Amino acid sequence: MALVVVVTSVGLAVNSFVVSRLTEGSAADLGVLQLRLAFNPGVAFSLGDQLPSWAILAVAGFITLALAGYAVHVAPDAGVAGRIGFAAVLGGALTNLIDRAADGVVTDYFHTGWFPTFNLADTFITIGVVLIVLDVLRQEWSAPRDAEGIEPSRELA
Repeated sequence: MALVVVVTSVGLAVNSFVVSRLTEGSAADLGVLQLRLAFNPGVAFSLGDQLPSWAILAVAGFITLALAGYAVHVAPDAGVAGRIGFAAVLGGALTNLIDRAADGVVTDYFHTGWFPTFNLADTFITIGVVLIVLDVLRQEWSAPRDAEGIEPSRELA
């Protein structure tokens, strides 16, 4: 839980920093990336940008809450990578949810020129999903198998 708070705090702090330093449409070159301030009223890739902001906020809030419930249920059996992944996904989702709650849009600022503009919270979510998938694959690969390659059934206590 502490890592979720840290990820969320870092995401919100970076959003605030970028907004205080750039005006919409201006850019700062970082080499591979540019900082270019943009505001997204939709969800990923601006999907749903014509929907009312309250509807997007409600759906995003529901999904974040459901994900948190799932993470609380699954995380105790996950490896370290999986637990860090769930914290990154939840922290990123909360960052975007809190950002959207303020004015109905999400602040985006990382611009590549070949991919839609995104923010640090989106990066946390993506890295978190990769860590969760890697943890699941690691558990699958290390599961004991019989001679035919079938995982033995586990008895319920």
